[in-house]
Amino acid sequence: MKTGADMKIAGKTVCVFVLLAITKVTRTVGNNRVSVTVGKSSVLACPPKSNMTMVTWKISPKAGGPCTLGYRADQNKTDRTNCSDSMNWKSRPDWDPALEIRQVGIAFEGNYTCEVVATEGNFHKMYHLTVLVPPRLTVYCDNHGNPVCKAAAGKPPARVSWVLESNSTPEEEGHDNGTVTVLRKFTAYSTNMTNTTCIVSHPAGTWSKSIACHLSGNNAIFKYAFIILCFLSVITFTAVIYYFKLHRDRLCHRTKPPEIAPTHSPQDDTMEVEPYTTYVQKENVIYNSVSDLTVGQNLPQGLSPAT
Repeated sequence: MKTGADMKIAGKTVCVFVLLAITKVTRTVGNNRVSVTVGKSSVLACPPKSNMTMVTWKISPKAGGPCTLGYRADQNKTDRTNCSDSMNWKSRPDWDPALEIRQVGIAFEGNYTCEVVATEGNFHKMYHLTVLVPPRLTVYCDNHGNPVCKAAAGKPPARVSWVLESNSTPEEEGHDNGTVTVLRKFTAYSTNMTNTTCIVSHPAGTWSKSIACHLSGNNAIFKYAFIILCFLSVITFTAVIYYFKLHRDRLCHRTKPPEIAPTHSPQDDTMEVEPYTTYVQKENVIYNSVSDLTVGQNLPQGLSPAT
């Protein structure tokens, strides 16, 4: 029993010793977040240790593949793999192993780790680099006479507000490069406005700009009258087209009246026969008269034609 207990104690002691050794050999010196404005330079420190034998920067950006910068003291040699020219040692790595990033771009955003190997152990220091993109501020008046404040292509999205109270809601539009445009309108409570100021807040800075938008009553009346006139014109034009189309369809579908066959009545036959009958009768009367006269002339004297 005693031997078993001693073995358990010895096992625990060995485990503790191993953990302490690992802790001594590998140490992580912080995990920091760094923000830098696009286009500027940034320096990431890596504390130098006495009797350094090797220093390595391991970079994992969000865009593109990973890259490494290395230094070996025993060969007094540096090397780089897949790193852009904008990333390099700030000075001699045996004096100061800090990393310098010149003209930071959005693609440089990501994780940066410095690993130092020395006689007293291994050390790591990690950074998370965030790139800030200041928005472009513009203020203008829309077609309704309302002020509009626009913070274009900012990263992260900017906060847009008006000095005067406004119940409008900001609108956001994302872009492929990770920037965001924020637009916010100010709704005027009357047609006559005083100056109003837009304030844009961003981690890269704060900006403000004032504007005065004015839409007079006469212009508003003219605008509404023009809209009503256009609406009435459209209705009238549509009605005229519909009327002509309907009238044309009626003309096209109108049928030709049927031809009526002439009727033949007995009266027409009578009217056609009566002139001939009258003519024959007159001819007979004339013939009879002539016959009578001829007969009378041929009779002997003393005889006269019978009446």
